[in-house]
Order: sequence, then C-alpha cells, then structure tokens
Amino acid sequence: MTRGDAMSEDADIELPRGVALAWGVAADPQRGPKREMSVEKIVEAAVELADAEGLGAVSMAAVAARLGYTPMSLYRYVSAKDDLLLLMQEDATGLPPEPVRDDGWRAGLQLLFHGMLASYLRHPWVLDIPITGSPITPNSSAWIEASLVVLAETPLTQEERVAVTLLVTGHARWYGTVMAGYATQGRTSGLTPEQITAREAALFDALISAEGYPALRAAVDDGVFVSDADPFVFGIDRILDGVAAYLDALSAGGRRVTPAPWTVLEDADVVADKKVREAKKAVRDADRALRDARKLERIAVRDARERNARHPSV
Repeated sequence: MTRGDAMSEDADIELPRGVALAWGVAADPQRGPKREMSVEKIVEAAVELADAEGLGAVSMAAVAARLGYTPMSLYRYVSAKDDLLLLMQEDATGLPPEPVRDDGWRAGLQLLFHGMLASYLRHPWVLDIPITGSPITPNSSAWIEASLVVLAETPLTQEERVAVTLLVTGHARWYGTVMAGYATQGRTSGLTPEQITAREAALFDALISAEGYPALRAAVDDGVFVSDADPFVFGIDRILDGVAAYLDALSAGGRRVTPAPWTVLEDADVVADKKVREAKKAVRDADRALRDARKLERIAVRDARERNARHPSV
C-alpha cells in the first residue's frame, strides 16, 4: 500500500498542505525548477541546517540559500514554514525499531522508548517545535502503530493502549529534553556532562537551605545530584511496573479503571478578564506569603528545639 492508498477515497476532508505533502498526496507545483528542486531536497537541506545550527537558524530564506535558489522557488513546493517544520519533524522522527513480538509487551515498549530517545538525541531541535496537536504523518503514525501492536495481546482496551503509548512517548520526550539541554550546555560552555552535573550540584548545595527546603536539602546532602543513577530509566521502569500491576489485576478479575474525561481548559476570554487576572495574582501572592510563613515557622521550631537542648526544663 502506498501512502496515497492510506487515504480513504471517500474521505470528505481537505488535508492541510504539510500533512498532504507528508503522505505524498499533495499536488506538484505547476512551475519551478522541477528537476533540480523537490520537497525531499528542501527538507533534507532544512534538517542539515537545524542539525548544524539549531531550529532558530531555519528559515525559508536560509534553506533557499543553502540550495542556491530564491525563497520564492521554495514556496512553490512548501508554501509555509509551519509545513516545512512538520516535514522536518517527520524526517527526523524516522521509523521505529521493530519489536520482537515474542519478547513481550514490556520489552517492546522499552525498545520503543529508547528508540525515541535516540531520535531526539540525533535531532534535538525537534524538541523545540511547538506541540500544536498530534502530528498525523506516516512516521509518527508508525511509532503509535508499533506500540499498539506490542500491546495487542494484552487485555487492555484500545483507549488504555493509546494511554500507555502516550505515557511512554511523553516520558521519552521529557528525557530527551533534559539530555538535549545538557548537550547544549556542553557546546556553549565547553564543559563535559560530569562537569555540568558537578556545577549544578554545587549550586544546589549553595542555595538550598534546610529551613526553606528541608526535603530537598536532605536529597542534596545525600548526594542525589552527583549520583550516577539515571532517574529517567528508573522512571520508565516504574511506569511499566504500574502497567504490569494493572494487567495482573485485570487477569485476576479486578475491576477495569474508568478513564477520566479530558481536562477542560479555561476559556481564553475568562482568563484574560482583568478581575480574573487580579484574583489569580492575589492567590499567587497568598501562596508566596504562606510559604514564607511556613519557613519562619520551621526556623522558629528549630531555634526552640536548640534552646531547649541547651537549657532543658527542670
């Protein structure tokens, strides 16, 4: 089946230009240097530019200059920068690794998790593209498909399989964001990952007090921020433990969890209302005052204990 075949012939929907280009069902431009120019070459040049200089360096003019054409030549093929970003993301995402079905759902999800992370580390600029919805493109859809296939033999419902997929992909994206941040720091500062970690640990040690942040201070003192333990690998293992426990409960005849509805965002007009903004600010100020008061309370309790230790009552 070709990409074009994947689209239902009777689908009554007009595809956005970028999505149509990704699926290979967009009309070719009527004019332009056809033999020398193509959507694929434009995307390839844009990805190379982003890999070398970051997403901020990508513009239609910069990509055109890299190819030796005018920006107008590009617009005949990719009519908007948002479409170009979508196609770049599709190219950088690539296809998922092929899980081995006999290895089980957990091994399959771990393989996909690490595959996503590797993709982000190869092209960290992908993480700078704003999320405006699900990228309904062939490669992105292939990752979802791979996860659903891995989970197909489990008693999870379709909704639950998609939810687990989003949980794993979200954790991989967060992991990639942090790792890409360290890589960016390393390029700009010339420091190794170990040196960056040591510097951050020193900042935590200098700024986090037991009075203001007692639990965080305890973690600092315990060496958490210089530990070699990978918190994200620990996290994905615990996520999958939770899925396994839910599957075990279902197998034992436990009750299926009823999915909660989507969180309803506040209406934009309501959020923009002056009185609403003032009320939200008052809440933030009250929260800040409460935190300060609790800090003073902790200090007072500590001082009282020290005084009592020095001068115990008879």
